[in-house]
Amino acid sequence: FSSSCRASGSYTPTMFYFCCPQQQKNLEGYVGFANLPNQVYRKSVKRGFEFTLMVVGESGLGKSTLINSLFLTDLYSPEYPGPSHRIKKTVQVEQSKVLVKEGGVQLLLTIVDTPGFGDAVDNSNCWQPVIDYIDSKFEDYLNAESRVNRRQMPDNRVQCCLYFIAPSGHGLKPLDIEFMKRLHEKVNIIPLVAKADTMTPEECQQFKKQIMKEILEHKIKIYEFPETDEEEEMKMVRKIKDRLPLAVVGSNTIIEVNGKRMRGRQYPWGVAEVENGEHCDFTILRNMLIRTHMQDLKDVTNNVHYENYRSKKLAAVTYNGVDNNKNKGQLTKSPIAQMEEERREHVAKMKKMEQEMEQVFEMKVREKLQKLRDSEAELQRRHEQMKKNLEAQHKELEEKRHQFEEEKASWEAQQKILEQQKLDASRTLEKNKKKKIF
Repeated sequence: FSSSCRASGSYTPTMFYFCCPQQQKNLEGYVGFANLPNQVYRKSVKRGFEFTLMVVGESGLGKSTLINSLFLTDLYSPEYPGPSHRIKKTVQVEQSKVLVKEGGVQLLLTIVDTPGFGDAVDNSNCWQPVIDYIDSKFEDYLNAESRVNRRQMPDNRVQCCLYFIAPSGHGLKPLDIEFMKRLHEKVNIIPLVAKADTMTPEECQQFKKQIMKEILEHKIKIYEFPETDEEEEMKMVRKIKDRLPLAVVGSNTIIEVNGKRMRGRQYPWGVAEVENGEHCDFTILRNMLIRTHMQDLKDVTNNVHYENYRSKKLAAVTYNGVDNNKNKGQLTKSPIAQMEEERREHVAKMKKMEQEMEQVFEMKVREKLQKLRDSEAELQRRHEQMKKNLEAQHKELEEKRHQFEEEKASWEAQQKILEQQKLDASRTLEKNKKKKIF
């Protein structure tokens, strides 16, 4: 059948699919499609990677120091101090971008800070700016997907949230519980026990158990590590789960201990080594966050949290692209009723706009008429003034003409007298000549 189809030239890819069912074949020679992962790798390295990390916690818990320790970079420096060193303490969201390069791979790291979180006397709704920020980044990505040109889609969605818990030793505070309950369906939350070197190992273990117990009691969903078939990876995942919440210590100071240089904190009774697994869980956090589970954090954000936001958002969108979910619990409204309500709102809005336009038109007409009347009065005034000027000039010219005529008559009279005098003089001269002859 396939040979006859090819001979007639009338076969299609679908027909060829049925003619040639999928079978696993062992190729004798090297074709080259095994190089496809290398192509993907080179393309990904050339394009670079993006990762957005949010740090949340009260001031003074070492968030800035931990970020500098994680990425071995001075994201916070004397020129750009950390949130705890700034004077302004209002609850807001600030982001910082830094380009980190390692082994030819570049990572555009975005750190999102929440300075002033939990520092006020009344912390009601202090988590709202964080929720608004996460939703705004989801909204930006959704709008970018909806555009015709989707080639440039910057991904600024928050892929991970490190929540710092104060080492009080008495479990979670109500603020901690409320914050994680508000955000556990929007972002991957990884709880951290900050400044673990302030507690003894026994106190730290007891504190961890108390925190995990309260997280289970309040049904808070923290980041769930994926299950794998490989035994080594499962051992690592179980180790991380057993150590949750991770107790961390951050330090930017290099200390020399027994001839070895390491990051740590110097105390009168010894040194707390940052990268020592017996002292804290810093290395576990760094390996999990950067080396093993960074891509999974991005996948969970895209496939779970973003999809939940996208489905809720699109379920509430009407035919004209307006989000009708103004009040919670109205997603089950009938589409016909919803369209009718939208139509009524649109008609009312158009009537209001028409009235406003009529009022504006009438005001413009009144202003134009007033300007015309003012212009007419100004022209009339100028006409009267010019008429008066012309009359004055005419009078002045008449006076000059009369004066000129008088001067002309006087001059002509004088000329006649002079001519008569010349005539008389000539006659007297002739008489005198005749007398001399005789």
